[in-house]
Amino acid sequence: MHYQGTVYRPPSEAGSILLQVTTGCSYNKCTFCGMYKGQRFSITPEEIVFADIDYAARHFSRARRLFLCDGDALILQQNKLRAILARIQERLPQISRVGIYANHKSLKAKTVDELEELRRIGLGIAYMGLESGDDQTLTAINKGANAAEMIAMAAKAKAAGIKLSVTVLLGIAGSERSSIHATETGRVLSAIDPEYVGALSLMIEPQTKLYADIQAGQFVVPGPLAILGELRAMIAATHLTGGLFHANHASNYLPVRAKLPEEKEATLALIDQALAGSLSLRPEFLRAL
Repeated sequence: MHYQGTVYRPPSEAGSILLQVTTGCSYNKCTFCGMYKGQRFSITPEEIVFADIDYAARHFSRARRLFLCDGDALILQQNKLRAILARIQERLPQISRVGIYANHKSLKAKTVDELEELRRIGLGIAYMGLESGDDQTLTAINKGANAAEMIAMAAKAKAAGIKLSVTVLLGIAGSERSSIHATETGRVLSAIDPEYVGALSLMIEPQTKLYADIQAGQFVVPGPLAILGELRAMIAATHLTGGLFHANHASNYLPVRAKLPEEKEATLALIDQALAGSLSLRPEFLRAL
């Protein structure tokens, strides 16, 4: 398999074949993200992608999932994605689901009919970084879209029958807007109604603009209990018709995995125990991206 630079994938794709069809991120302007700094966005030549699919067919016959890397592979032109997915179907017929990162920019570039076509030929889930439902926070982190636009773009994916996993970021609003960020994010998650929500806790990377803002005293990172309170308020404000709310990433202080709405009250009670000091939190040295 051919890989260039650092390859990232969602935690839930740990057992998947990783097929790098793009390198880096075509947007790459979020203030908190250090994933692709210094890495220029590029499209992997089709002959290399096809060769990797053929390699996977020979060596990974037991794999049942495949993830298209990197940061926003959905930005590829429709004919390129169509050809890649068709090749996967032909050479890896055992693959039951193909996943992809999808941001506002790439979803906006696709019609519902195009997304539906991709779903018919194997694209099963899109991972969308919402980060916050608070417009002021989205502007501050230079996300490139407001909450209403995020809701509209997510609706396109859902209309096409593609499952959504939406990522939110605890602590990204700083101490001042923590409460607003939590409740507004819950509101937007409720409007999107994704199959999965993944909550990560903010970890600062030195090469980012957010790090410079912290050094300049322009941003205050909430402490562990404030982050936990933010998680509680967010879950309380989130109303899903049936989905999983994950906050069990290595960055989080308290591992949480809740099926909503059934397990909401029990999850809130668990967080209350941690806030009261009855449960231990993950120490800083064990937190990781």
